[in-house]
Amino acid sequence: MTSSLQDAVVVVLGGTSGIGLATAALAQSEGARVTVAGRDQARLADALQQLGGAARGVTLDVADEAAVRDLFASFDHVDHVALLAGTHADGEIAAIDVDRVRSPVDTRLWGAVHVCKHAASRMTDGSITICTGVGVERPRRGGAIVAAAAGAAEILARAVALEVAPVRVNVVRPGIVDTPLLTRMAGDRRDEVIAARSKRIPLGRIGRPEEIAHAIVFLMTNTYVTGSTLTVDGGISLA
Repeated sequence: MTSSLQDAVVVVLGGTSGIGLATAALAQSEGARVTVAGRDQARLADALQQLGGAARGVTLDVADEAAVRDLFASFDHVDHVALLAGTHADGEIAAIDVDRVRSPVDTRLWGAVHVCKHAASRMTDGSITICTGVGVERPRRGGAIVAAAAGAAEILARAVALEVAPVRVNVVRPGIVDTPLLTRMAGDRRDEVIAARSKRIPLGRIGRPEEIAHAIVFLMTNTYVTGSTLTVDGGISLA
């Protein structure tokens, strides 16, 4: 069975750019009443302009439990939640600056805990979808902390799916996607990085935000999927 997003209340955290914004736009095109949340007020304003007047926006850091609690307390009811917030920090473990890499853990793991805890209290069914990354299965040098945090979030999702059913909890695991985060990470080497990564991907290119958004909306609307991880990576996990 599938459910419609018509008039559904959808909250997209990390929804101000990239995959999050694409998810918000797709859900809204399907008739959902969308709220997007993000840490950067300027990006939030730009996202709301792109989505149009019907969307609601909130400045929010998912690592701040009180802020997440207050956001969901402002709703009488929520149908679907997508968590796409994620910060990034590289560093090989022998020389890791623990304080510098705390943010990815706080966002990707504790942010997921906060969202599951406070969103579920406003839900009777529907879904929570957490975005991780292919680094969980194919970690790279310098990416241990981010991969570990994302992997922990995947385990969390499976366990929470048992606790909050019939609310469904799933994970979407993207590969490399053409987003502003990729641009910030790669800097002047963006085109070089994309070309090098594309050669390793069986489908020959990196992903588009809309392709990951499509997978997230599938997980929102398929009423018999829970505790699952959906990989959308162009086949890079096979290569």
